[in-house]
Amino acid sequence: MLTTRLKIAIPASCKLFFFFCLLAPCSHGYAQVKTQAGKAAPSPVSYIDPTIGNVAPLLNTNRPVVHLPNQLIRVFPKRQDHLDMQITDFPLTALNIITPQMVFAIKPSLGPLTDTGWYRRLTYDHDFETTRPWYYAVELTDDGILTEFTAGEKAGIYRFTFPKGVKKNLLLSHYYPNGEYTIEDGRKISGKEFVDDAIHQQKGIAYMWGEFTGQPVSGKRDEEKDWGKYTVNGTPEKPKKMPGQRAYFSYAEETPATIEFRYAVSFVGIDQARRNYEKELSNTTFEQLKERGKKTWEKTIGQIEVAGGTEAQKRSFYTALYRCYARMVNMTEEGKYFSAYDNKVHEDKNSFYTDDYSWGNYLALHPLRCILDPQKEADMLQSYVNAYTQSGWMPEYPKFYGDRAGMFAFHSSILFLDAYRKGIRNFDVQRALEGVVKSEEQATLLPSRNGPKSALEEFYYNKGYYPALHPNEPETDSMVLAKPGQKRSSVAVTLGDSYDSWAVSELAGLLNKDTLSARFARRAKNYRQVWNPTNSMFMPKDARGNWIDIDPKFDGGPAGLDYYNENNGWCYRWNVQHDLTGLQELMGGKAPFEQNLDQFFREGLDRSKISFLSRFPDQTSMIGQFSMGNQVNFFIPYLFNYTDAPWKTQKYTRLVLDTWFQDNIFGVPGDEDGGSMSSFVVFSAMGFYPVTPGLPVYAITSPLFSRITIYLPNGKKFTVVAENNSSKNKYIQSVRLNGKPLDRLFFSHDDLLKGGVLLLKMGSAIPERGRWQAGPVSSNKSRAE
Repeated sequence: MLTTRLKIAIPASCKLFFFFCLLAPCSHGYAQVKTQAGKAAPSPVSYIDPTIGNVAPLLNTNRPVVHLPNQLIRVFPKRQDHLDMQITDFPLTALNIITPQMVFAIKPSLGPLTDTGWYRRLTYDHDFETTRPWYYAVELTDDGILTEFTAGEKAGIYRFTFPKGVKKNLLLSHYYPNGEYTIEDGRKISGKEFVDDAIHQQKGIAYMWGEFTGQPVSGKRDEEKDWGKYTVNGTPEKPKKMPGQRAYFSYAEETPATIEFRYAVSFVGIDQARRNYEKELSNTTFEQLKERGKKTWEKTIGQIEVAGGTEAQKRSFYTALYRCYARMVNMTEEGKYFSAYDNKVHEDKNSFYTDDYSWGNYLALHPLRCILDPQKEADMLQSYVNAYTQSGWMPEYPKFYGDRAGMFAFHSSILFLDAYRKGIRNFDVQRALEGVVKSEEQATLLPSRNGPKSALEEFYYNKGYYPALHPNEPETDSMVLAKPGQKRSSVAVTLGDSYDSWAVSELAGLLNKDTLSARFARRAKNYRQVWNPTNSMFMPKDARGNWIDIDPKFDGGPAGLDYYNENNGWCYRWNVQHDLTGLQELMGGKAPFEQNLDQFFREGLDRSKISFLSRFPDQTSMIGQFSMGNQVNFFIPYLFNYTDAPWKTQKYTRLVLDTWFQDNIFGVPGDEDGGSMSSFVVFSAMGFYPVTPGLPVYAITSPLFSRITIYLPNGKKFTVVAENNSSKNKYIQSVRLNGKPLDRLFFSHDDLLKGGVLLLKMGSAIPERGRWQAGPVSSNKSRAE
């Protein structure tokens, strides 16, 4: 919910401020849009609803994260999802927002200080909860405690308003064992969280320093020795343990009802946490920090203005844009940062970023940032390079404590190529190429693994495909056997590395390394090795070169991991973004390519939905075999732009957005992954999309809005105008770019950076076949073709 009613007593000045913050229109730093009546239209940030998609269709849910764009502090209540009616506690920050990984917990309690307060869950009511990107508030209904939070960059403030005349407690704990707290002067606290997370493959230390208002009685309790028997609602329970030391700060009944906890977090050390606190919070009130956060979001979100469409579409659009700023996060603290890649603190005039995953974010999130903030994108790419320099390996899932082994492929090569081709050069591209070449030549290709290559990679280098096992054939490779449950994902690995090899080839060519470029250009064709012309699918082969006869729709074990990965063979049939001309040739030309696409969106499951989803839980929110719930599919609706019927792209992108992205708690159709899916929404709603990151070209589709304006960092603006646009008038009748007719439904990144107007005339009539030429002009210039 965006607004709430609060039942407890709040000072009149706070009430007045709170009222006007919720109701007053916001200025976002760009020209205000005017309504027909001459009144200022609502600010873009007023449309953001962080609760959209807070209940997942099956797997990971979205969180109502309070943070500043790409900054370290990211806070949301610890609960299962939006329909979990109790809150466990509140973190000081989250290291992962998808499968929550939190550090340092705080929660309030009333009455005598008891152990029960630390583990008792807190009841709340959604109608008394406020969620904004810069501010969170909830009334804990059983106790009548108002809990509020607002975020800085490395610091934050919690504000607790208790009922009058009660004893008040604020309780701190840890999420991992052995955590420590040190209390100073009765109301100041420092702490260490010893993160040791097997799921996220992260191990390291986080630090905090904070200060409570007032004059509390404070103390600590150790992990086990203070726990005794207790009852819950009169029922005896066994003693419980909480990880690490606990701390408490208690206030007498006659003390003021409102208490603040002001803190900062660091990865350098406790002294640095104290300096972060002083830098951001000295002489800063809760309301000032909240207002500062609001203005930051107004400026950031106001970089894109839309007009037309429905209010619901605007809420979905701007919420998606907000989610594009959750990753990566800036770890730099006063010109230095801790790197887990060599366990050292480094000084750097540029910001160091972490928390990313190239496998999903190469598709649209990084390309979107290339448009909206190329300098920040350059700093992020240099952070990848720095991690390689410090560790000897290019990360693919850079996290706070090093590179997490996740998914498959070395898609960082695509990030570097895409940025370089879009004119972003202020990162060490030579060093970047060196790092991705090392990965391609020396690292394992196995999914969810890091480390050096093995015999499987040598086979791949020699034969051009990753060998697969027949169903029920025992595994023999020692590298695979070393990790219980490891699978090869042989087809997915071959396809992913073909794209990566193309990116390496293209980047090497741009840097005049022709021999290297030619070598990887050949490897970029490896996808052809697993194309089975009999069923026109990418299929597994054994080490002897024989096809393995499987049902590509359903076989391959859990998540299809034996041969594919998270999606079935029908989805991976299209994963040749770098050589779509070659894929069309394999299918027999444009006409069969289009027919296969048609069937992809029509093909049934051939079994019950529960049977299918129990095998492929990531492949949710389906239209035929297309799954909006997973990254493997995002670009596929745009492939009709490479045929004589691009109107089908317009049909399906509208259908996908209208069906799966509603402005409610169910309004995200799968694992959003911190901007991966949301960036698809932002691009598609604006009417264009980067089908092949690495080529600076955008495919045009039907926008949701009648007018979209992007305020570019170079001072220019790019505007998409869709005349006569509506739910039925969704088909493009004609296109002009700065007054010049286009004969293809594509334009370049250079066209965008120059600014201007893309004018689409919309209608309900389906254009005749061949109205536009298929594919972008640049698709014929790739070194891999």
